Amino acid sequence: MMQKPFSQACENNKRPISETLKPHLENGGVLLEIGSGTGQHGAFISQQFAKLTWQTSDQEHYLDGIRAWVADAQQDNFKAPFELNVNNANWTRQKVDFVFSANTAHIMAMEEVEKLFALIPKLLKPEGLFFLYGPFNYNGAFTSESNAHFNDHLKAVASHQGIRDFEIINQLAIAQGLRLLADHEMPANNRMLVWELIDTQPK
Repeated sequence: MMQKPFSQACENNKRPISETLKPHLENGGVLLEIGSGTGQHGAFISQQFAKLTWQTSDQEHYLDGIRAWVADAQQDNFKAPFELNVNNANWTRQKVDFVFSANTAHIMAMEEVEKLFALIPKLLKPEGLFFLYGPFNYNGAFTSESNAHFNDHLKAVASHQGIRDFEIINQLAIAQGLRLLADHEMPANNRMLVWELIDTQPK
């Protein structure tokens, strides 16, 4: 088994994220994490909610690292990852109660963010929740000087990256039948956005 990858940012934010999600997750259900990265979020949060099944996923080159976290955790409700890429995802599995994604929107190209939102209704059960964590701009402005510097760094690494505008993101959500339930302030100038999939199908 490979050595487990480690993200200090994940270590720092795992408890605030868990506390913010608690009202939604404590009664259990199935959660799909898109872009599990190192696997740290799932390892910690699944431990907090015994009734919750946390399903990891990511692009192929991240899977071994996530598997290392899953193997070390030895938790039945923390599931080994499968490959999922928003550019070619073809969802044939059962729909889930929750979708969670952290620190992905500013790494993806904007076209990929659009594909992510287009995928959400295919993943979620009616009235299911989508949680999106990360930094966002409001009214076209950075919320802090550190976020502005972070955006410069992202652009220097790859021109397609960058902190996204909340208003644009929320319009993508609305177009896919999602309704904003909450916009939580989080540490380090991050936010936790929570949307509900509105059931428009006849009962």
